[in-house]
Amino acid sequence: MPPYPEDTAFLIVDVQRDFCPGGALAVADGDAVVPVVNRLAPHFRTVVLTQDWHPPGHASFASGHPGATPFSMTDMPYGPQVLWPDHCVQGTPGAAFHPDLDTARAQMIVRKGFHPGIDSYSAFFENDHTTPTGLAGYLSDRGVRHVVIAGLAFDFCVLWSALDARKVGLAVTVVEDGCRAIDLDGSLDAAMDRMREAGVTVTGADALAA
Repeated sequence: MPPYPEDTAFLIVDVQRDFCPGGALAVADGDAVVPVVNRLAPHFRTVVLTQDWHPPGHASFASGHPGATPFSMTDMPYGPQVLWPDHCVQGTPGAAFHPDLDTARAQMIVRKGFHPGIDSYSAFFENDHTTPTGLAGYLSDRGVRHVVIAGLAFDFCVLWSALDARKVGLAVTVVEDGCRAIDLDGSLDAAMDRMREAGVTVTGADALAA
C-alpha cells in the first residue's frame, strides 16, 4: 500500500479496553479492528487517536440515574442521551488503549467525555454539537483536508466523528472492516444511511490499499 497524500489524516476512534471483549461496554468482536488499524496507520503522515475519558459518576452513566437501566434513554439539556454502563473511567484499566494497538505513530490524542455533565461521541464536538475538542483546528494547521476513520463503535463515536468531520469541511472515508458496531435498536443501518447522506465514503481496507 503506498503512502497516503500528506493532506490525509488517519483518525483512530476509541480502541480502548472497555470497548473490546471483556470490557465494561464491549462491542462484539471489537478487538478485530486492531490489526486493520495497525496495518493502515504506517501509511499516513498524520495519525490521531481518540480516547473516551469519563470522570467517575459521569452524567451519561445509568448508575447515576435512580431506576434507569443501561441503554435506556434520558433527556439532557443538550438533547436525548443513551445511558451507558460505567466505562472508560479516567485512569482505570478499561480506559487504556487496547494493548495490541500500535499507538507509537500517533502525534495527537484527543480525550473526550471528560466534562461531568456532557457526553462526547464525536472527535470534533461534544454532544451539544457546539463545544469543540480542538481537533478541527489541529488538522487545519497540519493542512489536512481528508480524514480516514476507523475504530469503535461504528454507529456512535465513528458515526458522529464522520458527520462532524464533514460539518467542518473535510472529506471523509470510513474503513468499514476497521470498525465494529453496537447496533442498538437498528443503529448500525441508521448510521450507514446517515453517513452516505452526508457524503461519507464507506469502504474496506483492501480498497484503500488499491
